[in-house]
Amino acid sequence: MADQTSFSISDVIDPKDSTWAFDTHSDGPSGTLPFTEDILVNESSGFHFGMSQNAGMGWNPAELLRKHFLILSTSGGLRDQDGSPIALGLHTGHFELALQVEAAAREFKLAKTIPFSLMCSDPCDGRTQGTTGMMDSLPYRNDAAQVFRRQARSLPTAKGILGIASCDKGLPAMMMALAGLRDLPVVVVPGGSTLAVRAGEDTGMIQSIGARFAQGEVTLEYAQDVGCKACASPGGGCHFLGTAGTSQVIAESLGLAITHSALCPSGTTAWKNVAQRSARALVRMESENTLSSDIITDAALRNAMVVHAACGGSTNLLLHLPAIAHAAGRARMTVDDWNVVNKNTPRIVDVLPNGPVGFPTSELYTAGGVPEVMLHLRTMGLLDTNVQTVTGQTLGENLDWWEDSERRHDVRKRLSETNSVNPDHVIMTPDEAKKRGLTSTVTFPMGNIAPQGSVIKSTAIDPSVVDKDGIYRNTGPARVFSSENEAIRAIKSTDDKSKIKAGDIMVVKCAGPQGTGMEELYQITAALKHLSYGKHVALIT
Repeated sequence: MADQTSFSISDVIDPKDSTWAFDTHSDGPSGTLPFTEDILVNESSGFHFGMSQNAGMGWNPAELLRKHFLILSTSGGLRDQDGSPIALGLHTGHFELALQVEAAAREFKLAKTIPFSLMCSDPCDGRTQGTTGMMDSLPYRNDAAQVFRRQARSLPTAKGILGIASCDKGLPAMMMALAGLRDLPVVVVPGGSTLAVRAGEDTGMIQSIGARFAQGEVTLEYAQDVGCKACASPGGGCHFLGTAGTSQVIAESLGLAITHSALCPSGTTAWKNVAQRSARALVRMESENTLSSDIITDAALRNAMVVHAACGGSTNLLLHLPAIAHAAGRARMTVDDWNVVNKNTPRIVDVLPNGPVGFPTSELYTAGGVPEVMLHLRTMGLLDTNVQTVTGQTLGENLDWWEDSERRHDVRKRLSETNSVNPDHVIMTPDEAKKRGLTSTVTFPMGNIAPQGSVIKSTAIDPSVVDKDGIYRNTGPARVFSSENEAIRAIKSTDDKSKIKAGDIMVVKCAGPQGTGMEELYQITAALKHLSYGKHVALIT
């Protein structure tokens, strides 16, 4: 049918090109179900009907007593065979995940098991910034975690769950769900990173383009060009270490994902291979009766906190990691716990948006990713290396393998030779990090403004405005706003009386944990980070 931009009533009600000759009955699948007397007498009707459904969907009836494994994902959008979009998703982070689902499913089939695949797709926090959609973001996490668990329980025959997700709320929801399935083997497949653009702006910086244009710092033509290029590949989470990237790092550092899987460039052969090997890991876990509760322990959770601090992870994980711990039935970490970890753990990773150089997450992966970071942390004595992981080995055994592996040598060599980036400048020793001016990740000030405590992303403070004693101080007029919209209007304003100026202290009310859904204010923080004078403006929410 030719492309049409408008339709008549007859096109809708009685199109002449449709075929109305169809069957109402079928002979059904060939073969017979492998029922036994024991199955018919002792199993539920749901078990019986499930076998009928499986045959009806086309699975070989003779194989229906094989073990069942469930793949859960946040896959979104619809791709044609050539990769072009038939229907868009909400973000690149879930647009290619169906490829990982397929790779894992085929691996389960090769292992002579039966894969099932279900999904609960996720929103994009970047897309909903500054809109009422942001008020649904954190509630979505909780809803999706419940949906994933209900989907898992809807396949009572499942021997294990493989969770594939990438982004800000979908991956934390997946980890919460798998943590709550304490009596099943579970594995997380991180959905990877989008490729970084060769010439342009990263996916964090581009979100400030409106404010910079309003202040005359970029032209319309420039905005049109870099805006088109920023998401440089159709799949993967944003290539800065925001909530999505940090969540992938946390999944691996918890031991829920296989070694060197977080932040893998989406769409690559290596990325598909992560899904294949994760399926193998789950089959192996089931055979050894290794459960979710064996992986997510108090020690594993503390390891994740340490890796978070070392990488310069998103402060949103201060919300998500305690929720994962709670779902697993483990102790939730307190502000004091986070404070101790951040005081004792140096940041040793130079990655967007933290700097000082700001390498994309695809290069962090190629520099060795999470296991390379953990090698340094092990040397510092900051990790419990006896924790069990989904590989079937302890963390210490995984790191021993990684340290001497060909893959470690090959990927780091590739980064050096192909990208002319020294991997030791991306992931470095504590001494090198100190020499390069890497600050700690988060700080938890207390005082008259926040008597119960607060959190500051230390890496968000430009080093040039920090005093020689390492303390950031700012005194200036308080500009108080009752909403995010009021605040962003002031940032974009060109009127001398209303616009935000260097030295101002912005205060946005009603935007904290007791606000409307604890929506993020990233369009404000991104604008202040990337406006030429933004480093001289403080923000309190």
